[in-house]
Amino acid sequence: MVLAKIPIGNPEVQKEIGQLVKANKVVVFMKGNKEQPQCGFSNAVVQILRMHGVDNYNTIDVLQNQDIRQGVKDFTQWPTVPQVFLNGEFIGGCDIMIQMHRSGELVETLKKAGIESKIPDPPVDEKSDAKTEPASPG
Repeated sequence: MVLAKIPIGNPEVQKEIGQLVKANKVVVFMKGNKEQPQCGFSNAVVQILRMHGVDNYNTIDVLQNQDIRQGVKDFTQWPTVPQVFLNGEFIGGCDIMIQMHRSGELVETLKKAGIESKIPDPPVDEKSDAKTEPASPG
């Protein structure tokens, strides 16, 4: 039995994506752009970046180019967009950005990249803030 090779993706597209993420401090591959996100997940990422005062970043509208849309998924081995890159490193998508925002990790990640967040104190995740009371007998 011969297994079909899994395509790695267009090498030219992979090279272009690599250059984009290395040449820009913050890059978001998303549906739409930061002025007009075209899906709720992309909008959530834009809002999180806005809350942190990150206004100067590049967006790549994957709806405008099917090769880039598939290429970025191949590049990161991540199946969905949006995809956020910081200093050339893949950070994650919407769910990870929300999690990092809630835990305060995003403030620290931005700081390491030389970006000062406008959120002075990291927000507290409701789950980690919950106080547990000892169970009362009977």
